[in-house]
Amino acid sequence: MKTRNIVLGGMLAGALVFGGFALAQGPVVNINPSRHANLAEAQHHLQQAYGKIDEAQRENKDELGGHAAKAKDMIDAADRELKLAAEFADHRK
Repeated sequence: MKTRNIVLGGMLAGALVFGGFALAQGPVVNINPSRHANLAEAQHHLQQAYGKIDEAQRENKDELGGHAAKAKDMIDAADRELKLAAEFADHRK
């Protein structure tokens, strides 16, 4: 029973780690610019900002107090919201 719990715990921890990497991919440009030019451009700027934060983290050897990582999380959230805004507008027409 003890070995089984250790194995299951290890598998769960591994799944959480790999799931975190899958979510931490950064913003994507997936809004059609011909339909929503401003939203697509905003998404592009989010992608650029995310890249600059990556550069800052590398240059500072990830010693930014976790604030850069939090900013990247917020950029990911903004990216998702822009996509939802475009989808909402598409469905209202």
